[in-house]
Amino acid sequence: MSTVLITGASSGIGAQLAKDYAVEGWQVIACGRSLEKLQQVANVSERITPLAFDISDYQATHDALGDPTVRPNLIILNAGTCEYIEHGEVDVALFHRVFDVNFFGLLNCIEAMQPHFTETTHLVMVSSSASFVPLPRTEAYGASKAAVDYLTNSLKLDLARRGITITLVSPGFVETPLTDKNDFEMPMRVSTEYASHKIRQGIEKRKSQIHFPPLFSGYLKFLSLLPMPLQLAIVKRMTGKK
Repeated sequence: MSTVLITGASSGIGAQLAKDYAVEGWQVIACGRSLEKLQQVANVSERITPLAFDISDYQATHDALGDPTVRPNLIILNAGTCEYIEHGEVDVALFHRVFDVNFFGLLNCIEAMQPHFTETTHLVMVSSSASFVPLPRTEAYGASKAAVDYLTNSLKLDLARRGITITLVSPGFVETPLTDKNDFEMPMRVSTEYASHKIRQGIEKRKSQIHFPPLFSGYLKFLSLLPMPLQLAIVKRMTGKK
């Protein structure tokens, strides 16, 4: 029977993916920091097993995922956080908090599980369309996601010979508790149901990259091809920055 492990499964995209994969007949290992929230997700289906730990904690992650009995066919590393800086004032502690979850937390998960990777393993990293172009206030978040992009694409080269499939997911704005905190306009924000559908559809087709919604992410991808001075000028105009 196919098993999927999903981090960040206590809310948002991760919770929706857990529920949808359970409906499709998968055994789901739903990971997150809050056991209470994970149990609420698990109440939807007996196919969902909650696994509570903090991915930013190296030892806790290895204890939870290093167990050889945890052998998912599909691994979706979705957990993430976002904090913004103000007026370009760098806050190193803030950068550490964001990178500890978005980048090093992802690495903790990979290191813990990699001894059990096989040619049937499908590894999915959830990044963000915010990594495509520089955006105001997103220095920490965008940099962490750009690091995920580079890591993912490099691993594709090194792990291809082992038959391991790797997919990079770059969502735009999705209606989640994380984006609910944003104090700015979020164009083309989509539902978690939409996000889950697009991700599952792309994974089933074993796509190398998944990004959505297509108009929003496609526009940002186009901007990323332009010379940097032009990118910055357009982003300033888009965001009202002077």
